[in-house]
Amino acid sequence: MSVRCITCKGRGLCGRPVCPLLIKLEELAGLPRIGNRLAGESPPEIFVGRHGYPLVRAGPLLPIGSSPEQPALDIVKIISHRTRMIRSELEIHVHDAKDPGRLLESAQQIAMSSRPVETEVSFVKPPEGRMLFDGVLSPMGPGGRIEDMDITGNPFVPRKVDQIVGDTDVKAASAVYELYSSSICIDHISRLLSIGLLGRDRRLVPTRWAITASDDIIGNALRSRVLDMPELGGYELYSGGILGNHFEIILMPGAYSFELIEIWHPGSAWSPDRLWIGSDREGSTGRRSYSPLAGGYYAARLPVLEHLLRIKRQAGVLALREITEDYWAPLGVWVVRDAARAALSSHPLRFETIEEAIRSAESRMRTKSSEWRRHSNAFSRQTTLSSFFPT
Repeated sequence: MSVRCITCKGRGLCGRPVCPLLIKLEELAGLPRIGNRLAGESPPEIFVGRHGYPLVRAGPLLPIGSSPEQPALDIVKIISHRTRMIRSELEIHVHDAKDPGRLLESAQQIAMSSRPVETEVSFVKPPEGRMLFDGVLSPMGPGGRIEDMDITGNPFVPRKVDQIVGDTDVKAASAVYELYSSSICIDHISRLLSIGLLGRDRRLVPTRWAITASDDIIGNALRSRVLDMPELGGYELYSGGILGNHFEIILMPGAYSFELIEIWHPGSAWSPDRLWIGSDREGSTGRRSYSPLAGGYYAARLPVLEHLLRIKRQAGVLALREITEDYWAPLGVWVVRDAARAALSSHPLRFETIEEAIRSAESRMRTKSSEWRRHSNAFSRQTTLSSFFPT
């Protein structure tokens, strides 16, 4: 495997028809067998594919058998849980969201619900194909083309969701942020965006795009609020993580900026045989292009901006994400988001200088700072006008 696996994350940039890393994961998970009909509770969860865009495959996910409980934070259990989630697929044009037929309308009703929805699906033939592993998406089981679908339970639609979905004059970005401000969870928001229920020009959006778009839209709105906050007065360090994703997040005095450094160790999901370090950053005006660190960049930035709003400060932020061999299968960017939130929920350590903060962070990391400093711009920003004058 080459270092290109890190930037590709299963998208086929190597030219191979199937990613060899993902084949190995499939062999570990095993594929379930089911017949032409499936009944169960959609979590609720909707999947919209990107291949063939603007003609895509979309539909709800259903578990084999009774709806399984959410697994504990263990990769094997999570993959086992997700293997049971079968993709039901309609082939549909993205613009059909404006005038959905019965089957797409049923999928939209499922997407609006905040609780599991009893659903029955009959397939043209038994679901088959590969499991889906992805750098942005959660793993999913095989898929089957829908012949018919019925909702047999009552979707539970929050009042705010019903209101925003019914408002065809509000722009999609405004709708996303208004839902977030009303405590609608980000998974629910990205689901609504993906199935074509938000905005003026409604269309289906591939799920992986909708997840990152939701993180980005909300993050940009939060950044504009953070820029009105007073600057942090000292250095603060937050540590923590989950599932082999460890964060050291340093807040520094000064205007808002955000830098993410990713360190993938050998044996981790996209780096089977070597260490890989990459970075990306933004200033107070944000970004104009898609991050080379892909969805993980936006998923890590969002909790940081949420935290800055909580403490009512703006700051320069250096986020160090170290990914170990404990994270041996890609589970989606929710892991990055939750790992960063876990770190930021810790009690902060406070320091007088950036070097003291770095030494403390280094004591909990496998990677020496000398290995990642050259990838960072965070240190150059520490030279300010006041540093040229004696105190």
